[in-house]
Amino acid sequence: MKNGAARRFRAVAVLPVALRRSRCSRGFIHGLLGLVLLLSSVPLHPAAGQSITVVSWGGSYARAVNEGANIPFTEATGIRVSMEAYNGGLAQIRAQVDIGNIHWDVVDLEMADAVRGCDEGLLELIDIDDLPPGPDGTPAADDFAAESQTECGVGNLYWSTVYAYNDENFTGEKPATMADFFDLEKFPGRRGMRRVPQANLEFALIADGVPLDEVYATLETPEGLDRAFAKLATIKDAVVWWEAGAQPPQMLADGEVVMSTAYNGRIFNARILENQPLVIVWDGQLLDVGQVGIVAGTPRLDEALRYVAFSTSAESLARIGRRISYSPARRSGVPLVTTHVVAGVDMAPHMPASPGNLDRALRYDWEFWVDNQDELNERFSAWLAR
Repeated sequence: MKNGAARRFRAVAVLPVALRRSRCSRGFIHGLLGLVLLLSSVPLHPAAGQSITVVSWGGSYARAVNEGANIPFTEATGIRVSMEAYNGGLAQIRAQVDIGNIHWDVVDLEMADAVRGCDEGLLELIDIDDLPPGPDGTPAADDFAAESQTECGVGNLYWSTVYAYNDENFTGEKPATMADFFDLEKFPGRRGMRRVPQANLEFALIADGVPLDEVYATLETPEGLDRAFAKLATIKDAVVWWEAGAQPPQMLADGEVVMSTAYNGRIFNARILENQPLVIVWDGQLLDVGQVGIVAGTPRLDEALRYVAFSTSAESLARIGRRISYSPARRSGVPLVTTHVVAGVDMAPHMPASPGNLDRALRYDWEFWVDNQDELNERFSAWLAR
């Protein structure tokens, strides 16, 4: 494995701005965002023809973002928002930037992709000091969780990769640990897993008995990687691979699998809004925080900046958090998330960062994945093909 080339990134990426191609200077961004925020309360008539494209994860998450951020944004500014869905990664962003044909403006990103995209010059710089304060006047830099920020990304919501099962498939003992997910003898049936190495390698080591605080140190070694792949191999023939976040709840409801890794909010919404008998197992959950970034070179930079400022406000994040069980990355947004806007249930117990759910949580090490993602993607693809 590499020797921590990305350890320089910590809370923010720190490559010199001069090395980042196709992006505006920090001073220009600082001034432009200040003007953008000054104008954010002035409604614009939709006839002005302004619009942006926001790319997100689709499904119930996209609906929550649309209702919690996009519609209020359009009502406040007159700027129309068109949403597209993708499954993550930088390939589509890279292709647009490389040929100079930018049709995406704002993108939801995983932390590692936000850092790598910034390093490659695929994303615009965003200065957290220019974002609006919390409702009580707390500066954005103090209001956002420090771990949630990168130079080109604004943290929005904490979410987790967990595993879940359909309760109707288990009349006796129920799955309760990560080891149970990998135990085909104790709990027969097909499993669903995302077709990427992220989370799968971590879950394999947790199931194999590696303590949570040693998982990434173990993955840094050749022996640890071999161990993770060996554990995955024990259930490989029983796995149904998924790519989009909307798939696991449907796979569980249809009986295609008896357990599946999934995003916690998708399982929550399927249970609360669709009355599906799905149960989340929080043991070994992989806790991460999402990022909102702006594609480098977009001709709609001012509109995109207005959207980022609005959609990552405490109020917008709370509106989203009342529609899907992801917790705001802004401290001031957390107490604004009360009950589910439709079902009326208390959201706190269903959040990944709730105390009871954090007991057996592993925090996603984005630095590890910045360092090793390409290498492990290749190895994982080769392993799948065997």
